Amino acid sequence: MPFADWLRLREPVDAAARAEDLVDAVRPRLTGDPILIHDLGSGTGSMSRWLAARLSGPQHWVLHDRDADLLARAADSMAGVTAADGAPVTVDTRCGDLTRLGAADLSDGALVTASALLDMLTAEEVERVVAACVDADRPALFAVSVTGRVRLTPADPLDGEVQEAFNAHQRRTVDGRRLLGPDAPAATAAAFARRGVRVRERPSPWRLGPEQADLAAEWFRGWLGAACEQRPDLVGPARVYAKRRLADAAAGRLGVRVEHRDLLAGG
Repeated sequence: MPFADWLRLREPVDAAARAEDLVDAVRPRLTGDPILIHDLGSGTGSMSRWLAARLSGPQHWVLHDRDADLLARAADSMAGVTAADGAPVTVDTRCGDLTRLGAADLSDGALVTASALLDMLTAEEVERVVAACVDADRPALFAVSVTGRVRLTPADPLDGEVQEAFNAHQRRTVDGRRLLGPDAPAATAAAFARRGVRVRERPSPWRLGPEQADLAAEWFRGWLGAACEQRPDLVGPARVYAKRRLADAAAGRLGVRVEHRDLLAGG
């Protein structure tokens, strides 16, 4: 499945998972006319659309991503978005390496946001992002970061082994970059804490049932595929396992809970 289609498919469950009380907590700090918000790793703009509709007053969003095509899609999708009180929402896009942003790049904003980003960063990149937010004295709301914990129902003896292999894959080294994967939420919270910034954390799990059968099946294929890439010895057992699990998903019998964490730093 193309990445943009995957982002579209997961958007409703991301929206349902995010911790809205963290938005309430940061709202008093959001000043400006318009309120300017930097969205890091914006993808197709799901975080921007979700949060813009929960804030009142004119807003200007700056969307950061490495993928120019995704940025164009995000900007187009924001065209009809308004604030909670009907105020206008405008958008700017910046294509580049978001891990190289410094305090000067973020200091004009009232808030820094990201969704489903941290696990794709290294420890060094998280440190740079955190330092930029802290040095700019801006709160940061990071949503839907994977923790590595998954529960499938009905349970299967292979679930735990696949989960372990998938998490190892998430921590793999890519082009010399060792990804944090499920260690990212804790590493990010610790980086803020070392700089004296308070961090609030909330669970933000995906809960997939019969109504999300298409997403559950697509997620499962990716989850199992990454596990088998990490551990080729799983390929044989995975064939029967996948057939059984995908049949359950198609019949509406498969339940999936994927754990995530939301973090609010400085709010």
